[in-house]
Amino acid sequence: MSESIILGIESSCDDTSAAIIQGNKILSNVAANQEIHNEYGGVVPELASRAHQQNIIPVVEKSVSKANIQQNGISAIGFTRGPGLLGSLLVGTSFAKSLSMSLNVPLIEVNHLQAHILAHFIEDANPMPPKFPFLCLTVSGGHTMIVLVKDYFKMEIIGKTTDDAAGEAFDKIGKIFNLDYPAGPIIDKLAKEGNENSYKFNKPKLEFYNYSFSGIKTSVLYFVQKELKKNPNFIKENLNNLCASVQKCIVEILMEKLEKAAKDFGIHEIAIAGGVSANSALRNAMKANTEQLGWNVYIPKFEYTTDNAAMIAMVAQLKYERGEFSNLSVSATARYDLEEDFEKCELRNLNDEK
Repeated sequence: MSESIILGIESSCDDTSAAIIQGNKILSNVAANQEIHNEYGGVVPELASRAHQQNIIPVVEKSVSKANIQQNGISAIGFTRGPGLLGSLLVGTSFAKSLSMSLNVPLIEVNHLQAHILAHFIEDANPMPPKFPFLCLTVSGGHTMIVLVKDYFKMEIIGKTTDDAAGEAFDKIGKIFNLDYPAGPIIDKLAKEGNENSYKFNKPKLEFYNYSFSGIKTSVLYFVQKELKKNPNFIKENLNNLCASVQKCIVEILMEKLEKAAKDFGIHEIAIAGGVSANSALRNAMKANTEQLGWNVYIPKFEYTTDNAAMIAMVAQLKYERGEFSNLSVSATARYDLEEDFEKCELRNLNDEK
């Protein structure tokens, strides 16, 4: 019996992506970016959903073609149900449902956050996948959390941001520096030419493993406003040092909580996921702990860090093997709680056993 072939569709924000997976091997992973948002300094939901409508058919067709398969060879359709921008999610959900009906194959809903974590199990994501249990720092523009991963479908959020996500902080601080959107990769690039010890910014003092990034944003804003009064060219003349100092502060905030969680739970299998996991300083900090703290560190390939359909296809493949399918009444949801999703899965399994 040949392995199942799954089509994954991702449309949670401003990237339209489609991927084909066979087993845990990615045969194609295609994405269409929406550069129109750059001039607005952030994603405009209405423009995003319109662009998804334009992109989704050619992206899926290209993904199928690149994988060198026929549409009638697809075993199931996996799609991002949430969380994300509702208008964007509706486009992907509607298309997935229609294609599922036309091909008469199962429909599989996927939690976007779970997909970021399980991207580590794609064949070429890492030399070896993480071993259960492991901790995953899931950090992006919309989410920052530490997840205790006990199994593919048993995860517990042990810490999360109480306000801004780390990626959001990078973008908002980038706006203060008059950088283009998205600012995270630009700050990372400029930081390489700066001195990370040039400036100090406030760090939050939260209990346990929770994060907060609104404080550093405010700290940077007040500091820059004060310096601009003395020197109107302050940002331009010190941009590299500013970026390096901000990046160091955000990475230290992320790592301090992750290190505490790893110590308290006695876990040495540590992974990162999400768009900010592409940040070079965060990756270097993770690698440094392989020697300093004896961690086994798992850092995915760059193409599996940002929003992509390969990770959606990976989760859909795992759900396909378990026979976890959605019916056509399923709807997109902007809020899709990670733990609530697993509780529903366990409840379904218990009912099936009865």
